[in-house]
Amino acid sequence: MKNEVNISTFFYPNPVILVSAKQNTEESIITLSWAGTCCSNPPIVSIGVRPERYTYDLIKESKVFVINFPTESILKQVEICGTKSGRDIDKWTVCNFSREKSSKVDVPSIKECPASMECEVDQIISLGTHDLFLGKIVALHIDDQWKAGGYKGMITYSRGKYGVVKEIEEKYS
Repeated sequence: MKNEVNISTFFYPNPVILVSAKQNTEESIITLSWAGTCCSNPPIVSIGVRPERYTYDLIKESKVFVINFPTESILKQVEICGTKSGRDIDKWTVCNFSREKSSKVDVPSIKECPASMECEVDQIISLGTHDLFLGKIVALHIDDQWKAGGYKGMITYSRGKYGVVKEIEEKYS
């Protein structure tokens, strides 16, 4: 029997992504787990960002962002990007990330992440605590070795804890 409980978002686990953003000379990275596929044609993804976050204004003003897919090997850096503000630290430097030039947008991707999606903002929808950025994917880059290995080490987030997607590893290894 199911019991009615307090209303909450209940999609678990969620993918963990690092979103890089740039406006003029300001750059930052934010860890998000509220992201997903919205449409396949045209290819559109969504990210939920709180307006008070430093990276929010960079995305809103520039109208572009890059979704980077981190793996377990950089989990400590993922946590830093999710708990520290770009107003206070340079996350690129603190996390020792390398910038990789994107092919379609003026925002660097994170070289240490085996996949990245370059996105142009299609819509911004104010929802309450978060605004939803709908981004049209204009370029997708995936490391051949990571793809061939079944996306090993992909990170998820569930109820305050990070984890690694094991089913994908087992199915495609």
